[in-house]
Amino acid sequence: MGCFLGIDGGGTRTAAWLADDEGKLLARAESGPSNPLKAGFRAAEREILKAFRACLRKAGFPPAAAHASRPPVVRAVCAGISGVDRRAVHRPLLAWMRRHIPARHHLLTSDAAIALAAAVRDAPGIIVIGGTGSIAFARDDQGALLRAGGWGIPFDDRGSGYDLGRKAVAAALEAFDGRGPHTLLMNRICRHLDLRDISEIISKTLEQQQVAAFFPLVTEAAREGDLVARHLCDDAARDLANLAVALLKRAGWTRRATPVVTTGGVFKSSILIRRAFVRHLRRFAPEVRVELLARPPVEGALWLARALGRKEP
Repeated sequence: MGCFLGIDGGGTRTAAWLADDEGKLLARAESGPSNPLKAGFRAAEREILKAFRACLRKAGFPPAAAHASRPPVVRAVCAGISGVDRRAVHRPLLAWMRRHIPARHHLLTSDAAIALAAAVRDAPGIIVIGGTGSIAFARDDQGALLRAGGWGIPFDDRGSGYDLGRKAVAAALEAFDGRGPHTLLMNRICRHLDLRDISEIISKTLEQQQVAAFFPLVTEAAREGDLVARHLCDDAARDLANLAVALLKRAGWTRRATPVVTTGGVFKSSILIRRAFVRHLRRFAPEVRVELLARPPVEGALWLARALGRKEP
């Protein structure tokens, strides 16, 4: 009956799982980053193809099975790739997938959509992702997908690691000027970047990941009782909760025990933010059930691939 392939591609790594018709896992593989907006199209395509071919090899298929000229051993493939919710990214990448990954069916969707599938399968529910960026997705009672946030830096991604890192620098500069209260963040950021004082940061050219890397400094300072850091964590939790609240309102779920699943480094690394997230969320929807994502998003991609293949007559 053929195999099914699920791919989770992000700004750090690409994960691929291959399963048989019964859902038995045949192989897993990883490669480098495949977010085309960050790695570039050619690099993203190379890493996706590398993970796909590694899965086939580990499952015992000959190298020729990966060539588009041969009959496909993959019945359906679903790839959840960060950045593909933009039409200018989705169209060329899907066309490339159809040429280079031989399969009967291809689905290209966002990393948030496969995380939602990993969280709730095809049931109604919400996923909130707090990583370098932030976004929330929901599947409503009719099966339609709803989205909030995730509109990118510099205009959105509130509550994300990048947003926390940027606000940490702003708070440190305000403390340096005397415009804001003293904070441990000033010395922590200076130590992290080997600066003599925080004012030197304005001459630095920092990538998004470097700014997001200040986020652990914020949570560490918050655990040590730094009031500025604790305030930043609470603000981030409220911003992330607002993503879920927007979807709860649109779906009409504010008085329902809806599952709200969280994932991403911001949630995973800070119990303070997780608790504040629940507190802010339950002010608007007291019955919601909040939990951390228990399954890897690539499992959601594989589930969607199998669902796609099952639609065949």
